[in-house]
Amino acid sequence: RKLQRRGEDNFVNFIRKIIALKMKVTYLGHSCFLIFFNGKKLLIDPFITGNELAKNIDISSIKCDFILITHGHQDHLLDAELIANNNNATIISNYEIVSWFQTKGLNGHGMNHGGKFNFDFGTVKFVSAIHSSVLPDGSYGGNSGGFVVYGNNKSFYHAGDTALTYDMKLIPKLCPKLDFAILPIGDNFTMGVDEALMASNFIKCKKIIGCHFNTFPPIKINVSSAVKKFSFDKKKLIIPRIGSSLDL
Repeated sequence: RKLQRRGEDNFVNFIRKIIALKMKVTYLGHSCFLIFFNGKKLLIDPFITGNELAKNIDISSIKCDFILITHGHQDHLLDAELIANNNNATIISNYEIVSWFQTKGLNGHGMNHGGKFNFDFGTVKFVSAIHSSVLPDGSYGGNSGGFVVYGNNKSFYHAGDTALTYDMKLIPKLCPKLDFAILPIGDNFTMGVDEALMASNFIKCKKIIGCHFNTFPPIKINVSSAVKKFSFDKKKLIIPRIGSSLDL
């Protein structure tokens, strides 16, 4: 019986390790993603209830351990407070945004550009983004950024809202090779498809997930044309459906 129990325990631990190796990416609209990474659920830029395209997403059912916020605009943190309270989640963002949420009684870990920190799920590096930032009540939102998350031979990059920048060329030099990157492609407020394609070369990543497109009239794009442009350059642009998941 002891041998049987030991065998069962070993099998369960083996299955847990297999599950932990996977990255499950669920798209919740605009720039919001829920990513299962090394056994933890990371929610990035939660803007759901204000997005008509994501009206079928029930935010009360979202489970997460950490909430990563790239900058202070409402279309990237509208639902952060409610979801953080529902899950007792820790907010990771720049120092100013974290401090703002801490005044509301939420847990947070503040960062700044170029810095990294080792969490229990892996390392988070806060990298540069070129974009404005102000919090919904007009408070100073610090400087916008993006996140590179890595650990256990897995790595991804969420660029946040940004223009194309040469700073992206530093990511392959300072971080492990990316499995995928999430880049804005909607233009007008961020870089568009052509710049995102250039960015994929800067970061040396061939698997790109598009975000920040089609939510509002100024950022509507021709999706099929965007996918073709990436394929011509022998790269893959993934355009996820809201509510769909990818196993990476």
